[in-house]
Amino acid sequence: MAEEFIVATGDKCAKYELLYRQVEALTEGEGDTIANMANVAAMIDATFHFWWTGFYRVVGKELVLGPFQGPVACSRIAYGRGVCGTAWREGRTIVVEDVDKFEGHIACSSASRSEIVVPIIKEGAVVAVLDIDSEHLAMFDNMDREWLERIVALL
Repeated sequence: MAEEFIVATGDKCAKYELLYRQVEALTEGEGDTIANMANVAAMIDATFHFWWTGFYRVVGKELVLGPFQGPVACSRIAYGRGVCGTAWREGRTIVVEDVDKFEGHIACSSASRSEIVVPIIKEGAVVAVLDIDSEHLAMFDNMDREWLERIVALL
């Protein structure tokens, strides 16, 4: 991989393909989860410029804020609460076109309009979630879900 991160240009699929290869190369051989989360959050942010991109780690019975890019965020989220807690409880990716229509949405920022949360699963248990917010409605689709699931699988 080149010494510096290359920001993809062009269509969304091409951006994800390049991002995936870069994440794969950067995380290969790096065993520190926090370091990998920090770099992946920065790489997603540099590629797509979403409103907020970051990770929450499962610590006991709550999600605790991990590495992120964007404005200040909620520090802790209870199991089953909000989009992140629901994705943790259900063990599946959740795509929300309009956060105002998601019952129990946690509004860490009033600028957030849509959201995708992708669980990171190890040995059958959710250990963290990738949370991405956009200031635009319906920003995320099946392509985002598929690529982000592939990317978090590298962690």
